[in-house]
Amino acid sequence: MSNTLSTDKQIAIIAALAEGSSIRGIERMTGVHRDTIMRLGVKIGKGCMNILNEKMVDLPCDDLQLDEIWGFVGKKNKHLKADDDETQLGDVWTFCAVDRQTKAVPCFKVGKRDTATTNAFVGDLASRLRGRAQLSTDGLKTYIDAIDKSFGTEVDYGMIVKSYGTVEESKSPAHRYSQPEVTDIKKYVVMGAPSVFHWLPVVRPARAE
Repeated sequence: MSNTLSTDKQIAIIAALAEGSSIRGIERMTGVHRDTIMRLGVKIGKGCMNILNEKMVDLPCDDLQLDEIWGFVGKKNKHLKADDDETQLGDVWTFCAVDRQTKAVPCFKVGKRDTATTNAFVGDLASRLRGRAQLSTDGLKTYIDAIDKSFGTEVDYGMIVKSYGTVEESKSPAHRYSQPEVTDIKKYVVMGAPSVFHWLPVVRPARAE
């Protein structure tokens, strides 16, 4: 890669990718073929993963929030056709753990919002922590078994479940994709004793099928 692209051009391409520019858009801006841009992205991504695996270990983080960021590959789920490969196309989620105090991200996992991805994500997180931690998640049911398997009794875990109002058709294009208003927030203790005030009594939400 270093024999074909200058360091400055590589930096410009990675910066554009980080800003969310499209592959073809970067191709037009830089004059670099899209295949080269994708190979560079993969190379830098593997390097970042190696740094993450080397540095983000034996962490003292003891209060983390787990969440998922939505995206899609090729097309959204609602646009999938009967002959589309759902393992390669459609909605994709980036599972992310964030330390509340430092805002550090110990690990992440990209995949479907399913049991396999959740188990892999939570297992990776557990392997990076030094001691007992407090975790909070949204209402995704696959977290319950995943956290139970990876942490056992050595965790204080609660769910924060938000309720949203109905989505109305926006009259303004600028607000078409705005998140609906939060109408209610409930916090449930699932395991251990999360040290947050006003948690509801211990409950065991229905497990995922």
